Amino acid sequence: MEQDLSLAEAVETSKRLNGTTFGDAVPTGVPGLDYITAGGYARSSLHLIEGAPGTGKTTLALQFLMDGRERGERGLYVSLSETREELMHNAATHGWSLEGIEIFELIPPELTLDPNRDQSVLYASDLELGETVGMVMKEVDRIKPHRVVFDSVAEIRLLSQTPLRHRRQVLALKHFLAKQGCTALFLDDLTQEIEETSLHSLAHAVIRLQQTPMQFGGDRRRLRVFKMRGREFRGGFHDYVIRTGGFSVHPRLIAAEHHSAYSDAAPVTSGIAELDKLLGGGLDRGTGTMIIGPAGTGKSMVCLQFLKAALERGEAGLVVSFDESRRVLLKRAIGVGVNLETYEASGQLTLKHVDPAEFSPGELAGMIRDSVEQGARIVVIDSLSGYQNALPEESFLALQMHELLTYLGQQGVVTLVVLAQHGLVGPMHSSVDLTYVSDNVLLLRFFEAQGEIRRTLSVLKKRTGEHEATLRELLIRSDRLQVGPVLDKFQGVLTGVPSFVGASSSLLQAQDNGG
Repeated sequence: MEQDLSLAEAVETSKRLNGTTFGDAVPTGVPGLDYITAGGYARSSLHLIEGAPGTGKTTLALQFLMDGRERGERGLYVSLSETREELMHNAATHGWSLEGIEIFELIPPELTLDPNRDQSVLYASDLELGETVGMVMKEVDRIKPHRVVFDSVAEIRLLSQTPLRHRRQVLALKHFLAKQGCTALFLDDLTQEIEETSLHSLAHAVIRLQQTPMQFGGDRRRLRVFKMRGREFRGGFHDYVIRTGGFSVHPRLIAAEHHSAYSDAAPVTSGIAELDKLLGGGLDRGTGTMIIGPAGTGKSMVCLQFLKAALERGEAGLVVSFDESRRVLLKRAIGVGVNLETYEASGQLTLKHVDPAEFSPGELAGMIRDSVEQGARIVVIDSLSGYQNALPEESFLALQMHELLTYLGQQGVVTLVVLAQHGLVGPMHSSVDLTYVSDNVLLLRFFEAQGEIRRTLSVLKKRTGEHEATLRELLIRSDRLQVGPVLDKFQGVLTGVPSFVGASSSLLQAQDNGG
């Protein structure tokens, strides 16, 4: 009965102080986290933020208080583990100012530090714990904040000495803050030997931050919402990064949540008649195309040809390059007769060179999604091997790509994905087989004829229409690509060493004779 009365009082107090309803969404200060939590934290409720030291709990909490400051809400940071100077320094590294945010640095009562004032009846820990909690309540009552951060409950745990006393003290703080209409974050650094989950039942929401070291490259950070009462949050793990400027969350891409109406009447052409004919007229909008073959066969050049045609039609594009530097990519684009810098300067094209050792899968998906929302109609990922290296767990590459290609397809985007195969001639194999998640598959190969290494192009799969079941030669000239006629006078081309069965040669000439 007493607990019901306290909660009822909390509701009324919240309405009176804030003019809002108990449980209304309070922005977290991090847009990605707002998306995951379906709006943010719950007003006048206690939220538990867990994570080992270094996972970013303090940064997340400061952004919460600064967001409140921008909205005209008073904020209080109660620190038992960091000094005011440390907090100010941490904020300055991100270019922040904590002006307008109250910082209450709790100092253990002098009574418990004075050896001449030993207690014979009460344990020092009993007195210190009670005074510490009392000091917090007194400060909250004085400032009357809308948002409170308590850093950290691990200190209360140490002072409490037993799980029961620890739970009771946190429960007392929870009810007191609710009566004051405060939205509270309690930080827990999980430094105890045995994981303590007794506070989960007291908190309205529990968010766990994790940091995983990689064998090479930077650490991977991700968070998970364990619970959030009365809210349909997005479960599972979500990547986040901490860079200069703060805490940034990249929600896991769920393709089913994103649908867009688009027109797919006309196919997307490449500007090369023979290549379009091979594809049955071109690529359909909303499809993903896998371009596979050994290194050097011209996979990236084919992608650039489609990109060139799209840019000339006035469409916006995105190129995500794992394997080539920006300088090399721009130079290669000149080989198909397009200056990408011109389109980039106008804002029509976005070029992103990604270091797979420092880029998380969630950050990559977020970057692609932002470009699509800004109008990109063609996306090139070069290559999938680099994307695979960006994933902490290779076993989930197929799921990641399925969600990404499904999302891009639902937005009507033409997606070109490059996948390098091992070997040069003869049998080939890939480190991963994702042809089944692609709508179209283009196969490039080397073959030897007349003492020269040549290239061939074919279409293995097209879900949305008919295509030629033929092999055509691909020639990379200094300023353009050329696709030749059907190689009907050769047999065994895909073996790498074909046999000539025709009456005369039908191969393309390396020298351009105007034909």
